[in-house]
Amino acid sequence: MKKELTENQLAELEALEAMPEEDVNFTDIPEITDWSGFEVGKFYRPVKKSVSMRIDADVVAWLKHKGKGYTTRVNAMLRTEMQRERAKKAA
Repeated sequence: MKKELTENQLAELEALEAMPEEDVNFTDIPEITDWSGFEVGKFYRPVKKSVSMRIDADVVAWLKHKGKGYTTRVNAMLRTEMQRERAKKAA
């Protein structure tokens, strides 16, 4: 259930939005320079796109044999490979 913001909260957000970035105090927040250990999708949910593709029958059987949620597992496997390739290119 989504809670509505109070008038005070809205006013505070508007004041923060109007504040120049150089006036924001970040001294109590450590800067993150290494994002390698962070998990994509834990708090951010990428937009899903429905696709149709042909996969070998034995691969589909293996995925389904592992239980419910085989499309989620396929997505996780592809994401891992994508991140591995991106890390290689960045190095």
